[in-house]
Amino acid sequence: MRRSSMKRMGIKRLLLDHIEEHKAIYMFTIVLLCMGVVFGAVIVNSLSFSQKNDLYAYLSLFFGQVKEGEFASSSAMFTQSFSHYSKYIGLMWVLGLSVIGLPIIFILLFIKGIVVGFTVGFLVNQMGFDGFLLSFATILPQNIILIPVFITVATVATSFSIRIWRQISRRGYEPIFQYFLSYCFFLLIISIFIAVVSAYEAYVSPTVMRAVFSWIS
Repeated sequence: MRRSSMKRMGIKRLLLDHIEEHKAIYMFTIVLLCMGVVFGAVIVNSLSFSQKNDLYAYLSLFFGQVKEGEFASSSAMFTQSFSHYSKYIGLMWVLGLSVIGLPIIFILLFIKGIVVGFTVGFLVNQMGFDGFLLSFATILPQNIILIPVFITVATVATSFSIRIWRQISRRGYEPIFQYFLSYCFFLLIISIFIAVVSAYEAYVSPTVMRAVFSWIS
């Protein structure tokens, strides 16, 4: 019991040290993501009336399929979600291996914020309180995990890219191989969180969406 407690304290200390060491990058990535969310919400208001109608028509078609329970199989949905998130986050991870990929990491994070802001903003704009309720029930749960994951991946990738730049510019010795192993292990840990999110979207989210539609209909 005591050993387990000491282990938890050790992990907590490592996390706190990591956050303290990279707090400037974390603050930047959080602000960047929030700017993306705001920008995505603003885009909704800049759409023309016909554009909003066209998008809502597609959305209504999807809602009709949800009400009828016309979903793909849960296993197929899990594979699709896991593949999508893995490719997106994997790209950010790969970009962290080079200095020139640093700006693209920030662009991808910003785009993620835009997608979240636009989706929530459009639902609320078109459906009012029902849209807010739908967003709260079907978009918020997985993003409680996804958003911190994206912020952490962007921060760690940025940090690793900076270490490479220091090594290239000879501003000090950096044990790159040791950090590279940690960087690879970090990706494995992140894949667990992606699997959890994908499982939620495949096995839980369809049921929640049907329940919400039944309540607001």
